[in-house]
Amino acid sequence: MKKPAKTNNSSKPTRKSNPKPKPIPRSEPIELPPGIQECIAQKAHELYEQRGWREGEELEDWLDAEAIVMAEIHKARKPARD
Repeated sequence: MKKPAKTNNSSKPTRKSNPKPKPIPRSEPIELPPGIQECIAQKAHELYEQRGWREGEELEDWLDAEAIVMAEIHKARKPARD
């Protein structure tokens, strides 16, 4: 007599893995509006000064400055609510 096949009686549903979508490679860099890069550079220099002229943190200063400038632009674009 044959034994019945084993079945999965666990209460956990089985999931298929869902891989993350691959990023779309860009062939060209994104163009920033005129003057934005200068604003970011100025803000990065201000952060460099505020942080005590610490060497080796240029990328952090630039990325922080970029985030600040872009947030200011987005804030200025939002219509004022009364």
